[in-house]
Amino acid sequence: MLIEVVKSKIHRVSITGANLHYVGSITIDEDLMDAANLIENEKVHVLNLNNGERLETYVIKGTRGSGDICLNGAAARKVIVGDVIIIMSYAMLDFQEAKSFKPVIIFPDTKTNKLI
Repeated sequence: MLIEVVKSKIHRVSITGANLHYVGSITIDEDLMDAANLIENEKVHVLNLNNGERLETYVIKGTRGSGDICLNGAAARKVIVGDVIIIMSYAMLDFQEAKSFKPVIIFPDTKTNKLI
């Protein structure tokens, strides 16, 4: 049996941009991607702590060290710059493997979106 578990989580980062006129996705600083074990095009859930919105999209690489967190396309309507969000990805694991699996969870500074 396979079950879905949290694989990666970026806990509390601030939105730095919202680009309605882009194809879609969420741009994430590549440093944060590496630290959270996320890859480009990976499906993620975005939870907006300011307004309760939840959405699914995919990751694109942002400039390394920039602190950029930008929602693009239609998702840009779900946030405003400064909103604090959580970004999570999931993985399908065998039930027994899932019992000992440890997700990667990072806690950046919400003012700069940089690793502490």
